[in-house]
Amino acid sequence: MGAGGRMSVPPTQRKSEFDSSKRVPYSKPQFTLSQIKKAIPPHCFKRSVIHSFSYLVHDLILASIFYYVATNYIDQLPQPLSFVAWMIYWALQGCVLTGVWVIAHECGHHAFSDYQWLDDTVGLILHSSLLVPYFSWKYSHRRHHSNTGSLERDEVFVPKKKTGLRWWAKYFNNPPGRFIGITVQLTLGWPLYLAFNVAGRPYDGFACHYYPYGPIYNDRERLQVYVSDAGVLAVSYVLYRLVLAKGLAWVVCVYGVPLLIVNAFLVTITYLQHTHPSLPHYDSSEWDWLRGALATVDRDYGILNKVFHNITDTHVAHHLFSTMPHYNAMEATKVIKPLLGEYYQFDGTPVYKAIWREAKECIYVEPDEGEQGVFWFRNKI
Repeated sequence: MGAGGRMSVPPTQRKSEFDSSKRVPYSKPQFTLSQIKKAIPPHCFKRSVIHSFSYLVHDLILASIFYYVATNYIDQLPQPLSFVAWMIYWALQGCVLTGVWVIAHECGHHAFSDYQWLDDTVGLILHSSLLVPYFSWKYSHRRHHSNTGSLERDEVFVPKKKTGLRWWAKYFNNPPGRFIGITVQLTLGWPLYLAFNVAGRPYDGFACHYYPYGPIYNDRERLQVYVSDAGVLAVSYVLYRLVLAKGLAWVVCVYGVPLLIVNAFLVTITYLQHTHPSLPHYDSSEWDWLRGALATVDRDYGILNKVFHNITDTHVAHHLFSTMPHYNAMEATKVIKPLLGEYYQFDGTPVYKAIWREAKECIYVEPDEGEQGVFWFRNKI
């Protein structure tokens, strides 16, 4: 990804739709994490401040250009051209700001530079500007990486067992119900997760990314949760002042709609990375870190792969080595695929088809009859 690092997976592999009925191997692999790491060229793990900032500056320049054009020219267009122009702006700005979100995510993994203070400073500024509590999410996301695929300890998009389904689930197991569910998930899913831990791991007590004394965080982390809250409040205050100065419609058009698109992409990307008919989940009797990290799938978003800094199609490598900078992840993915064999999963199904299919087929998890510890997605309610 990026100059010197964006190596492409052969088109015949990237564009083919994956056989969703073919399950990922769930037995313990013969290779180890150390063997995988040794197969990757050492330079892939090197973080460069200049290289990392080049991607951030590129994204911010694009966002600034879109902002300038939108605020200076769109309202001068006649209707309905102005509305069409706003829709184009929303789409372009939402995509670019998703890339900014991904760079902030990289900071949370200490993959931006060799300096933790720099990563946290950049990450706090970027995520706060997108109304994300940086440290709060950083800590819960770190636990997601530590417990991926675990039904008891994973943090996000933890599938329910059949016995855990709500009474109304059967009434949404149809095309209109799925459409409503997907719409709510893409529009409200991210703020509901941050505020109320919706689709997250069950906790005893009120789990909230804005609440320092909730069960998500330990004593060493609580102060930085306050810092995260302060960052979000500061940006919220700036938005409030902008509403007073420019009007609510201006803020919604310039900032609010692109942010909704960022949130929708974030939910889509995360959901499709961890939800697939072929992926297993494990209870505590079977789970181990390596098999959990491999229980994820790379996807193809076309040109948006590069706009999103390849977080979409290098997610397997990212879960194995989360401190690897994004601009080296494509090269690493190409190297590890032969070693991982069938443990590596790539699905080139178009995103709109994939999200509908997963919403239809991945409703809950259950083990196969006579088996224990390994759970697979089902859809028969």
